[in-house]
Amino acid sequence: MNASTTDSTATGAKFDHLVLASASPRRSYLLEQLGLRFEVCPADVEEHEEPTSCPRETVLHNARIKAEHVAAQRPDELILGSDTTVALEDEVLHKPPTMEDAYAMLAKLSGRTHTVYTGVCLRSVNGGVDEAHFVTSEVTFHPLRRDDMARYFEIVNPLDKAGAYGIQEGRELIIAGLNGSLNNVMGLPTEFLRERLEQLGLWSQLEAAQ
Repeated sequence: MNASTTDSTATGAKFDHLVLASASPRRSYLLEQLGLRFEVCPADVEEHEEPTSCPRETVLHNARIKAEHVAAQRPDELILGSDTTVALEDEVLHKPPTMEDAYAMLAKLSGRTHTVYTGVCLRSVNGGVDEAHFVTSEVTFHPLRRDDMARYFEIVNPLDKAGAYGIQEGRELIIAGLNGSLNNVMGLPTEFLRERLEQLGLWSQLEAAQ
């Protein structure tokens, strides 16, 4: 796992739950598995999705604008913004607009190793938390023929996923190897999030089972 951060100092603020600024069911699932108390409040923002942009800066920007949008409305609460994208060398692969685009994306990833970037932003206006991080994982694909992709798309809808794939279903059909956090590829690096919440002295406040 590789991470780059801009850190806030440990906070004395008290929070009884986390607010997820995302409608992603995968991120909600991962927070449930992590054992945190949270609620969902999706941010109504326009994400930056320029394919030629730096993937690190893209996910940091999108995670931050989501967190900032909700934090402005709920300044006393702890907001989590997150964004995930796939990058193959210098090209960023966002969500495909059509199925043909999805096929084209998997064809580019076929037989190659790419990087998954997830940005994480923690923000509380009145709680003194303001930081953004990114985490990376490396994913290697099997060589894929079009009929392999068609079989995969029978299981997974690629149109709502960066890079036209999700690692949680049908991974044996397309993925040969993973270096880094599986949860990061799913959309939220929970190992890193837990570590950071512990460093801020917030983990014990947010645990669901106490």
